[in-house]
Amino acid sequence: MSPLSRAIGWFVQHPVATLLLSVAVVLAGLLGLRLLPVAPLPQVDYPAINVSASLPGASPESMAANVATPLERALGTIPGLSRIDSASTQGSTQIELQFELGRDVDSAARDVQAAINATRAQLPSGMPGMPQYNKVNPSQAPILALALSSDSLSPGQIFDVASTVIAQKLAQIPGVGEVQVGGSSLPAVRVSLDPNALNQQRIALDDVAAAIRTANALKPLGTVASQSRQWQLEASLQLRSAAEYRDLIIAMREGRPVHLRDVAQVSEGVEDRYASGFHNQRPAVLLIVSRQPDANIIETVDAINAQMDTLQALLPASIDMQVVMDRSPVIRATLHEAELTLLLAIALVVLVVLAFLGHWRAALVPTLAIPVSLLGALAVIALLGFSLNTLSLMALIVAAVLVVDDAIVVLENIARHREEGASPMDAALRGAGEVGATLLSMNIALAVVFVSILFLDDFVEKLFREFSLTLVAAMGVSLLVSLSLTPMLCARLLGRERPGTGNVLQRGGTALFERLRGGYVASLQTMLRWLAVPLLLFGAVIGLNVWLFQQVPKGIVPKQDTAQLRGFARGDDGLSFQVMQPKIDAYRTLLLADPAISDIIGYIGGRSGVNNAFIMIKMKPLAERKVSSQQVIDRLRSNMPKIPGGGMFLWVDQDIKLEGSGDSGQYEFQLLSGELEPLRQWAPKVADALRALPELVDVESKGDEGMRQVVLDIDRDAAARLGVDMRMIASVLNNAFSQRQVATLYDTLNQYRVVMELDPRYTQDPSTLDQIHVIGKDGQRLPLSSIASWSYGMAPDRIYHSQQFASVWIEFALAPGVTLDQAVKAVDRAMAGIMLPTHVQARLSGEAGGFETLRERQLWLIVGAMLAVYLVLGVLYESFVQPLAILSTLPSAGVGALLALMAFGNELNLISLLGLFLLVGVVMKNTILMIDFALSAERERGLSSYDAICEAARLRFRPILMTSVAALLGTLPLMLATGEGWEMRQPLGIAIVGGLLVSQWLTLYTTPAIYLALAKLRRAA
Repeated sequence: MSPLSRAIGWFVQHPVATLLLSVAVVLAGLLGLRLLPVAPLPQVDYPAINVSASLPGASPESMAANVATPLERALGTIPGLSRIDSASTQGSTQIELQFELGRDVDSAARDVQAAINATRAQLPSGMPGMPQYNKVNPSQAPILALALSSDSLSPGQIFDVASTVIAQKLAQIPGVGEVQVGGSSLPAVRVSLDPNALNQQRIALDDVAAAIRTANALKPLGTVASQSRQWQLEASLQLRSAAEYRDLIIAMREGRPVHLRDVAQVSEGVEDRYASGFHNQRPAVLLIVSRQPDANIIETVDAINAQMDTLQALLPASIDMQVVMDRSPVIRATLHEAELTLLLAIALVVLVVLAFLGHWRAALVPTLAIPVSLLGALAVIALLGFSLNTLSLMALIVAAVLVVDDAIVVLENIARHREEGASPMDAALRGAGEVGATLLSMNIALAVVFVSILFLDDFVEKLFREFSLTLVAAMGVSLLVSLSLTPMLCARLLGRERPGTGNVLQRGGTALFERLRGGYVASLQTMLRWLAVPLLLFGAVIGLNVWLFQQVPKGIVPKQDTAQLRGFARGDDGLSFQVMQPKIDAYRTLLLADPAISDIIGYIGGRSGVNNAFIMIKMKPLAERKVSSQQVIDRLRSNMPKIPGGGMFLWVDQDIKLEGSGDSGQYEFQLLSGELEPLRQWAPKVADALRALPELVDVESKGDEGMRQVVLDIDRDAAARLGVDMRMIASVLNNAFSQRQVATLYDTLNQYRVVMELDPRYTQDPSTLDQIHVIGKDGQRLPLSSIASWSYGMAPDRIYHSQQFASVWIEFALAPGVTLDQAVKAVDRAMAGIMLPTHVQARLSGEAGGFETLRERQLWLIVGAMLAVYLVLGVLYESFVQPLAILSTLPSAGVGALLALMAFGNELNLISLLGLFLLVGVVMKNTILMIDFALSAERERGLSSYDAICEAARLRFRPILMTSVAALLGTLPLMLATGEGWEMRQPLGIAIVGGLLVSQWLTLYTTPAIYLALAKLRRAA
């Protein structure tokens, strides 16, 4: 007796111990279920860090050359850096650093800080502070958004409370990463200068700035002490309000003081007057919360909600704070739908067993095996630190099918021995012992398919690690249950009434099955006499597979309906902030009029540029709106062009993306060059070619000409002759037009600025330059026009760098009904017709670029998994040939799955690819059942290959049919999934159901034929 048979015998003969061990597994699983965190998907955290720097008033070109370039040179040397991109706008530079998966983000952050420190001497001296960095995850959407509004307080006052108090408290909550505050800026004293008054008083702009700076001091004054007492010295060394600054003396003219109020309007305002926010139709300050890379979304959101009363108490009574975006309800609803699908799958599987075996006692065996195995798997994944997410629940749904397969194999073989007259105990021992090695082979072969995914050190491995190991854990526990609890229960339950007896319905079902089996065996014997027929059929199936694989559209992961949209609105070239505001109001009205939309929030200007706006849109629940988020976008898109002077681009937020997506579309195309001029020449041509493609919509070019400029032509000879240097000119212009922060006011909780510029009345036309004066030698005041002339020009409103090359981004979305595969092929065709020069490179980037890489690897993923299975089967069977007979079932599975995907209009993406792998397991397990029995009959009873395979086909027909129908019905709920999260579940179900419908009937004939053909080859050799 083999060690495996002895182990089975021990469990059968010790029912109490077996039951108690099973109870222990169940209790461990229930504990694990309580401990498992909840998430939408496994966390695929790209280690990424954003570096931000500001220099108010600087042009995009100046920011790119003087700020972005030195920072990129230093940051580009950090180990493990896979991508570095920067965007420079007016007064701001944002640099995104993306590291290789597996790079510790905290270690990377230390390297980033060191690189920033190393560039200190190379950065412009006028920057208000050193560049700052924060850790981000470009593939994740914000998890929560708050809107603060008030009828009595100004946006600046609300922003002050939001950034000083609320944002700080939120950042202290476990799991919270970045908290972005937008929609306004900190309060400030604004000094709006009148150039005519300055000229009349003969006061230079630099003199005003110096007077404001010297009006404040922050130094320790010391103490006065006597023998018995001590006094702290205190003096009013700071001006704190606009009223105090109005009386500031900035110069003396003819013995009379000139106050600041004489040459300027001094008022309470904000640091940046080109920033505003909104919630629906109200002005609002927004707090956008993102999670830390390793944090769980549900736990983090729950922790924030638990602090909401405390946060509200910290606010003035006049401020209304609302949670307007919250990812957790949709995530919870998605998981609830997946849990219902799991329960339905289990119920259908149990009904299949009951229908085939006809006795409730027999059906009770797999009914008990399923929860024990699944709960055991939950205990394992809890120990591994996984989460309960859509993919792990999908793994449990499929595991329920595989678990019942194992139980059915053991149960059916024991039932067969009972029908042949064996006692319950003997039937349990012999039946389980005969199939024990077969079950081991089946589960090892299937486990290898999924374990092989773990060796891919990239996005695929990170995304499907939990799915694969959950499935492997369930299979491992199922194997133990099938060889312990299942035979023990069979020995007790099947002994009460012999299979084959029962009521009229049961006897009728048995007779029907026998006729079906008899017809199958007769047709198989006829087919095997004409062996060439099934072999030709097998060859045709392989050819059909190759053709279908080329034809089926391909993708990455299904697009989810997260009930949250994001939008990017961009005004026409050179559009001012004042003109942009009413255009965004028109977009808001359009969005709020849609019946599927619940709330919108957004902000205009700020770091994104004065003619840009970001919008977040909350959808109503799917059951209420009845249409998908993408359908809402499609119908809104048709109305967008009716609003002149700008464009809006919408996309659905995703729980996970291959990489970060662009501002105005989901996918990105990139042009790179060592110089900016070639990009300006070729970007419009490429953008026009992409706009002409019917497969693409919302094509938007970023980084080519897009902003009106006033270009000063300085006569350097005249300037040198008059004693005016370039730094003087730059300082004067900066003081006049850049909202320059000339002084800092120190408060107990925050620091505020004094912002100086020309009165906005004088900055609306370039002719104001004629009123600007500079100081020459001997303090002589000279009009700027005496050494410079000006003209109009065009320049990029943003300058992009990628991998330290100048770049232009062309973003696009997909037209309705178009797959990413079709769009990428269309882009390739369009680019083939454009002869780019060698010094201009073109490539798909972001998610589209990742798709190209993945598309090339899909076939190799399948081939690699099959090779791994062949190697394992070869070791198990000690044969080079027998694994080929088992693997011969796979082409038929592929045909059914690919046909089903095409019929339902689905892509071959990573989820449906998992379905193919699972399908391989189900079909392969049934093939192993047949071939193992045939090999045993040849080896132990001396039957011929023909007789052995015919008998194996006859005896294994019932378990094969049972497992196939169970798998079919068990995965049918996935295929027919509705409700939240159906997009992720449906492709898996379609691939499995389609494959089973085709493969199980084909392999009943092709597997015996391949077995006989290989047997003839062995004998011939």
